Amino acid sequence: MNTVSWFTVVIVFLLIGLVSRQNPFKAVVYLAKEILRSYKLVLLIAGMSGVLALNKYELQIEKKMHLTSDFTGFVFGLEGHFVQGVQHLFYAPWLTPIIVFFYVFMLQSVLAASLGVYLMDKNRLLLYATCYAVILNYAIAIPFYLYFPVNEVWSYAPAGVRFVMLDVFPRFEQEYRALSGLDNCFPSLHTSISLTSALLAFRSGNRRWMTIAGISAAVIIFGIFYLGIHWLTDMVGGTLLAVLSTSLSVKLAKLTLRESEPALRVGSEAAPFQ
Repeated sequence: MNTVSWFTVVIVFLLIGLVSRQNPFKAVVYLAKEILRSYKLVLLIAGMSGVLALNKYELQIEKKMHLTSDFTGFVFGLEGHFVQGVQHLFYAPWLTPIIVFFYVFMLQSVLAASLGVYLMDKNRLLLYATCYAVILNYAIAIPFYLYFPVNEVWSYAPAGVRFVMLDVFPRFEQEYRALSGLDNCFPSLHTSISLTSALLAFRSGNRRWMTIAGISAAVIIFGIFYLGIHWLTDMVGGTLLAVLSTSLSVKLAKLTLRESEPALRVGSEAAPFQ
């Protein structure tokens, strides 16, 4: 995962620089100032770290709980060979590396870059909303992973789907699987996180960021089917989770900032730094 991590860091700063047209490392300075300025952001960062750690160890928790449920057959009964149809219709060798790049790198890169973009734009509302959204997405998804496990499409033989990821990333199972269990399908966090980033970007008024986050979300959501990973049901669940998390996160951010920043700039929904 070292290679993936380093590439992600590079992409994050490239995205921040491209969108802000400023030195992207200024975002680090702004973040340090905001942390010193507001203990609330410190608590939010701690909350994000906690829920991400919980997600990382969810598989170990699942094993200790000796949970044996499997709802994969139920989901297959609902939608049949939808994913197989997508693969057969759109598969092309030249397209696969593009889809893999977005699936492996862009999900976390766009999410992390969102924080930098909103810092550079001095948009405190969406900075805080992004933090809340991460917490909500994972906090709501993890119980489903524990009690409503659904295996990835390619691993369910009756679905007739191939794991296209291995064409480009043959060591995916060894290097990436620890971050995402085989039965952690519903809801699709790739759908919910990418769509959450896009929905918040559309609230920002930053057209360049709206375009990047929107395209990234569209490719990732298409990619979960193309690569043979998620079911249509997972995508629907992830979409609903994104809409819910986005709406709640903006409301929570407004409540958090109300005492210290009562005046919000309505046009870009921003609470400016001081």
